[in-house]
Amino acid sequence: MMDSFGRFWSLSSAALRTRCGLRYLYKMSLAVSLRRALLVLLSGAIFILTVLYWNQGATKAQAYNEALERPHSHRDANAFPIPVEKSWTYKCENERCMRVGHHGKSAKRVSFISCSMTCGDINIWPHPTHKFVLSSQTHSFSVEDVQLQVDTSHREVRKQLQLAFDWFLKDLRQIQRLDYVASSSEPTVSESSSKARRHADEEPAATLFGATFGVKQAGDLTSVQVKISVHKSGDLNFSLDNDETYQVTSNTADGHRLQVEITANSYFGARHGLSTLQQLIWFDDEDRLLHTYANSKVKDAPKFRYRGLMLDTSRHFFSVEAIKRTIVGMGLAKLNRFHWHLTDAQSFPYISRYYPELAEHGAYSESETYTELDVREVAEFAKIYGVQVITEIDAPAHAGNGWDWGPKRGMGELAMCINQQPWSFYCGEPPCGQLNPKNNHTYLILQRLYEELLQHTGPTDFFHLGGDEVNLDCWAQYFNDTDLRGLWCDFMLQAMARLKLANNGVAPKYVAVWSSALTNTKCLPNSQFAVQVWGGSTWQENYDLLDNGYNVIFSHVDAWYLDCGFGSWRATGDAACAPYRTWQNVYKHRPWERMRLDKKRRKQVLGGEVCMWTEQVDENQLDNRLWPRSAALAERLWSDPSDDHDMDIVPPDVFRRISLFRNRLVELGIRAEALFPKYCAQNPGECI
Repeated sequence: MMDSFGRFWSLSSAALRTRCGLRYLYKMSLAVSLRRALLVLLSGAIFILTVLYWNQGATKAQAYNEALERPHSHRDANAFPIPVEKSWTYKCENERCMRVGHHGKSAKRVSFISCSMTCGDINIWPHPTHKFVLSSQTHSFSVEDVQLQVDTSHREVRKQLQLAFDWFLKDLRQIQRLDYVASSSEPTVSESSSKARRHADEEPAATLFGATFGVKQAGDLTSVQVKISVHKSGDLNFSLDNDETYQVTSNTADGHRLQVEITANSYFGARHGLSTLQQLIWFDDEDRLLHTYANSKVKDAPKFRYRGLMLDTSRHFFSVEAIKRTIVGMGLAKLNRFHWHLTDAQSFPYISRYYPELAEHGAYSESETYTELDVREVAEFAKIYGVQVITEIDAPAHAGNGWDWGPKRGMGELAMCINQQPWSFYCGEPPCGQLNPKNNHTYLILQRLYEELLQHTGPTDFFHLGGDEVNLDCWAQYFNDTDLRGLWCDFMLQAMARLKLANNGVAPKYVAVWSSALTNTKCLPNSQFAVQVWGGSTWQENYDLLDNGYNVIFSHVDAWYLDCGFGSWRATGDAACAPYRTWQNVYKHRPWERMRLDKKRRKQVLGGEVCMWTEQVDENQLDNRLWPRSAALAERLWSDPSDDHDMDIVPPDVFRRISLFRNRLVELGIRAEALFPKYCAQNPGECI
């Protein structure tokens, strides 16, 4: 019995141990399976996350590329820069346009520009010097309605007027916004309804924020006939004696035909007449047509002969297109001299026919150069807008690396102190360099350069030799036994003689140099040399130069230097003028009044010029640094309005007109600086 029980117990214990072992093995296998499953899941998760990560990178790259391809603005790059303002209408009260809400009203809306052009004083810039009459009635038309008739016996004048009129029409087309389309992200009508309205054989119309263009709109005029009459002078060469007077008259015949006549004694006066006519025309975004007066008369002439703008293309390079855009603004503002400071110590971008080494050694890069064709193209384009191009190769100072190749050509040292250190001892800003006044090859090169540039820009009675900021310490290292002031005089007289040879043996009537301590030495004959005065308006040199009999062009640093006020750009020295010259500073500056010049000395003032030195300016800032401040100078020199207001106080009417002129520049693609908040523009007189 006991034996049976023991065997049974032994068997039961063995079975129990077997079951326990099996359970343990089961648990172990289950744990292993779970671990394997977890590993599989983890591997899968890692794989999925990896795929998502790489897909995300590809998506980011694609989005980044798409973002680069999209315009930065939320509007299409081709969209017109001045938006339509359908929510406001304007009414004239006490010669001011008052803004009124027009949300959903059925009454006809009056646009801001139409109100501005028919409310108060004449709204053109610069203000006419003589009489003007404008009717209160206006007419609408399209650029396709405008036709030209030229009345002149001078064949070349006829051709030039036709060319100028073609560009006038091009500008009108841009003002009418015929070449702009709206952004596809802001459709004015649904795509389906647009397609439904459009026939298969019909040209698609360009649209702009609800306005449809490209299809001729019907105004109340059937034609605008522009007749330009020039009978007196057939001369197309620029001269300070050019007659720039003109008269514009317009009358409506039969209620549907506008007859405009521009009469002038020369092409140059007629061109100013076209600029005035352009400002007597405006685009109304309500009917999407051009508007002008039913009857008008403007008689006008400038107060000063020389009305200039200088651009330095050495410290930064500017494309031909940027220069031409500047000239368009000049023509509209009736500025007539584009002073092209072509070269300096920093770079020599002009590729000379005779001495290409100057650009090879002096240009920033091969792409930052001007060819002979470029200079000729700019000059011919400028003439279309009544602007003369005056090129300047600054000498003897401001001559850097472009001149360091002389010994290689067997011509000796053409320049001295090139890149010499410390630069502050030998020049005003780096790099240093000054032409060698005792090397005849230097003068031969200048003669060839003058010859080339005169061929490109045409006959002239005005030429600029440079001549400023000569550092006598530079020359003293080489010519310490010489009268250094006399050496400068000899250099300028030699340069003048070479200019005469380059100009077919005829010395231009006015040969300009920059003012300096050396111009007061009286060694340059006042019958041949004029001085561009860049120093302060209160400096004694202003009086001394006039007393010494020189004709002068004012470019005072404290008023008409447009590069001032942007801070220092180098660690040592002043490196910048300050403060910023506002358009009011430019406009209010009347040195001939402040100096109380008598009649004789006032006649010696040929005019003035704003200067844009480009240490801190490149093509990205050019438009808003120049405009509308250059326009302020234009009115000061064209009509020179009397000014009884306190310093820097400008009458509200001037604010109103220059604000509108600024908008006209923007219409032409010139990115002019804003004058005040847009609210102030929409509410004339409220902020001033």
